[in-house]
Amino acid sequence: MSRYAYLALGEGRYRERFGLSFEDVAVGMVIQHRPGVDISQQDNREESLDFLNNAHLHYDSHYASCTEWEQPLFVSTITIQRLFGMASRSWYRRRNVVAIDSIILSAPLFGGDTLYAESRVIGLEDTDDGAVGHVHLEILGKNARGEKVAQANCIFEVFRRGRHPEDGADDALAEEARFLSHHDGADGALVEQTGLWFDDLREGESFIHWPGRTITAEEGRTSALRSLEINPRWHDAAFQSRYPELDQRVGEALLIGVVTALTTRSMGRVVANLGWRNIKFPNPLRYGDTLYAESRIVELRASNSRPSQGLAKVETHAFNQHGQLVCSYERALLIYRRGEGPFAKAGY
Repeated sequence: MSRYAYLALGEGRYRERFGLSFEDVAVGMVIQHRPGVDISQQDNREESLDFLNNAHLHYDSHYASCTEWEQPLFVSTITIQRLFGMASRSWYRRRNVVAIDSIILSAPLFGGDTLYAESRVIGLEDTDDGAVGHVHLEILGKNARGEKVAQANCIFEVFRRGRHPEDGADDALAEEARFLSHHDGADGALVEQTGLWFDDLREGESFIHWPGRTITAEEGRTSALRSLEINPRWHDAAFQSRYPELDQRVGEALLIGVVTALTTRSMGRVVANLGWRNIKFPNPLRYGDTLYAESRIVELRASNSRPSQGLAKVETHAFNQHGQLVCSYERALLIYRRGEGPFAKAGY
């Protein structure tokens, strides 16, 4: 079974990869998807209003207080969207959803709950298309108390090994224990990894973060407004048309945020970000561009005051789709050592 989360591109250089191929799956397999996601009443309200959902149970708190639930009930369609999204790390190599046989909502969800997803493989079948096989799944939604709140029975088309569009003839899996994409849970389920332990890092090694991220003008506008950014170049269309020489580049703070988020796929076991140094923007990133990032481990040392953690200095470079460098920085991180931290207690 090829449960490895990286490709080896050369000596000490790796690229993140996701997903199980059809050959990696067996009937009876249970996968616990991580991370979980908090849901809020703001999520509930925005989804309902954006979709003109007239079921006021979701956003009229006074009305909801008069129902048996006594508070707004979470929109069921958001639950399904979250479950399919949360399951996408292990099912990254799906081509399509062939069918959803049933969706069952067995318990209520409310703002403030945390949602977790779990997949159970209940059947496998070959297809006439040699590129894919059919995987029959139960995708379960659970709250933080372990209570089942939703279940979707569905069929995925999953690419066979070497047939996914991203697979190259020369791709080689980094078949090292530290790079496993899942670990064995106490109950026999496979639990998705959420990054590398401090002990898994090596000075001089580089990690290409995958996939990239396209940034839209609407994201730039929203980020500027929510940051109280007064400069009109990011949210005033009339100003932008009067001063075209102020090109519509992605704001520097937003760019740092997106680059840093990309790095968390490998640096997901971070305790704290201790800060950035030497941040540079040699070329603009414009809206509609796609951002790619790569990080190199510069220095590692044990923490004297925190024996369960280590200090890592990481250098990150980010490029647009043309390979132009748009951002670089150094960052200092505290990262948990293997087996330390809240992971086991939290179900990670």
